[in-house]
Amino acid sequence: MADVATPIARFQLDDGRAVARYVVSGALSCGVMLTLLHTSPVHVATFDALRDRIAPGTPLCHIVREDLMERARAEGVTPEIAAEVAALVSGESALCTCSTLGAVAESAGALRIDRPAMRMAAKSGRPVLVAFCLESTRAATLSLLAEEMARAQNPNPVQPISISQAWVHFERGDHDCFVAAIAEGIEAVLVDVTPVIVLAQASMAGAAPRLSRSGVQVLTTPEAALRAAMKSA
Repeated sequence: MADVATPIARFQLDDGRAVARYVVSGALSCGVMLTLLHTSPVHVATFDALRDRIAPGTPLCHIVREDLMERARAEGVTPEIAAEVAALVSGESALCTCSTLGAVAESAGALRIDRPAMRMAAKSGRPVLVAFCLESTRAATLSLLAEEMARAQNPNPVQPISISQAWVHFERGDHDCFVAAIAEGIEAVLVDVTPVIVLAQASMAGAAPRLSRSGVQVLTTPEAALRAAMKSA
C-alpha cells in the first residue's frame, strides 16, 4: 500500500494561530526527512503523489502554515514572517513550496520552489512568459527570473502575466475552474513568438496539460523543485 500523509499533530501558537504538521506514515521522525513548508494543505497530496512517482518510499515531513500567506498578503513579507520561516527551515533539508516566501526561505538555507523551473526556462535561450495568480508573489518571481536570465545570458524578453481572477476559484476549492481560468488567461496573450511558459506557483501546475496541447513548452514548479531537493537532501 502506498504511503500517505497523516496528521501527527495539530496545535496552536501562543497567539492562537493554528499549525498543522504532517508526516509520511511509517517514518520515525521529521529529522530524517525532507521537510516541505507549505502555505496551503492542498500541496500535501500534490507532493506525496510526485514523491510516489519519482522516488517511492522517500519520507517527507509536511508543515502547513496557512497563516503565513494570509499575513504576507496583508502586510508583505515582514521581518517577523521571515524570522518564522527561518525557524521552520533552518538546519533542515527543506523545500519551501510558497513562491511568496521563497526568497526568505532560501536565505535561511531552504530550496525555493520556483528556482529550478526558472533556471530551466532561462537556459532554454527563448523568450519566457511567467504567469502567477497572486500579486504578493510578483516581485519575488520576477526578481528570481531576472537573476536566472542574466546567469544564463539569455537576452530574450520576459513577459509577466497576472491571472488574479483565477484565485477565487482556488479559494473555493474549484480546481477545474481554477486551471481553466489560468489556461484561458495565458492563451489570450500568446503571440506568434512562442515562449517558454512558467507557471510560477505550485497550485497552478494543473493547467500545464491544457497549455501543452497548444504545442508550447510549459514548466511547472513542483516536480522540478522536488527532484532538485531530493538530490541535495
